[in-house]
Amino acid sequence: MTFRMRAALLAGAALSMAQPAWAEPLTLAQAVERAIAFSPDLQASGAGVDAARAEKTQARVRPNPTLSVEAENFAGSGAYGPFGRSEVTVSYEQPIERGGKRDARIAHAASGVALAEAQARVARLDLAREVQRAFIDAQIADQLVWIAEERLRLEREMQKEAVRRVRGYKDPLFVETRAEARIVEAELAVKEATAKLDAATALLASYWGGSGAGLVIDEGIEKPDPGAPPLAEADGAVLDAAIDRARAGVVVEQSRAVPDYSVSGGARFLRETNDVAVVAGVSIPLGRFDRNQGNIERAQAERRSGSSSSRRRTASRGCSRLASLRADADAARVRAEGIMEQVYPKAVKTLSQVREGYNRGGFRFSDVQDAADAIIAIQAQWTEAMTRYRDAQSEIDRLTGRFDAASFAETQK
Repeated sequence: MTFRMRAALLAGAALSMAQPAWAEPLTLAQAVERAIAFSPDLQASGAGVDAARAEKTQARVRPNPTLSVEAENFAGSGAYGPFGRSEVTVSYEQPIERGGKRDARIAHAASGVALAEAQARVARLDLAREVQRAFIDAQIADQLVWIAEERLRLEREMQKEAVRRVRGYKDPLFVETRAEARIVEAELAVKEATAKLDAATALLASYWGGSGAGLVIDEGIEKPDPGAPPLAEADGAVLDAAIDRARAGVVVEQSRAVPDYSVSGGARFLRETNDVAVVAGVSIPLGRFDRNQGNIERAQAERRSGSSSSRRRTASRGCSRLASLRADADAARVRAEGIMEQVYPKAVKTLSQVREGYNRGGFRFSDVQDAADAIIAIQAQWTEAMTRYRDAQSEIDRLTGRFDAASFAETQK
């Protein structure tokens, strides 16, 4: 019996079930591309970047000036009749920002752009991890359908052997009944596996708003990158940008502690003499009560919470987790390969030997059942190992930024 698990574990292995000539198998990279192009979450992240850039544009704008018109003595009694001795003043007032407010505001907005861009990269990696898990789930589900079909074929062969012996009065009647029950169980297993495959492909296709109907995916589950890439820059970029933004926030609040001036100048028309006089003024807040100290302390506390030491601790934990995940992935892969290459062939050979002995009358049907159930248990162990590999490898690719925008584009060249 050919074991199709080799195709499931080794990328590029020959397919043991022929695919339609017109069906182009979907690769993991293509699935990730489709999901990224469709994802509403990534579109929202892109809008967040646009909003941050708009904030930076706005931060460059200086305060608007004020044009004021003031009329005095334009109405009253006696000599101050309507417009008799009126005075009209037209003045232009311009706030003057002090304390480096504009530069601080621009730097803070620029750090916001960097943070939004880094967060968008992380959102892309998180989505790619989800798609990768769904993709491998669909690959495993496809293999489970084949496993269930192989089990059904095997049960039918065993049922024929049991019927022959029962008809020959070599085994009791319940042996035939038990063999028929096992066929029913195997048929239900095929239906269940098929339903799980449909659900897995539907979940995968939902990431790009598609349907799983007719979806053909690549059967080669990829091995880990032997180059052992380091941690992705995206996660570190988020932390660095957050630290920079916190620092810029401190400078912004410190600049707000410096009061701004307002200077004005204009002309005054005196109706009584028809003369024009120049007026000028300056407004200087005293800053006696509000020195913005509370906001400065808050910003400083936020900066300390995201300090460089915290960044180093996070990177250190990430490296430790990555090493642990690589060990888990290697262990799961080795176990799956060992089951496929060593344990499974021996179990198949054992079943063949037991069936041969059963046909000669040397074993009971329960012995054949036990040998067949051992194969089913081994297949379940392979599935468990592959699921562990899926969890570990998808997390490794997430932490190392396999599908980060820059590195992913370079890989696809």
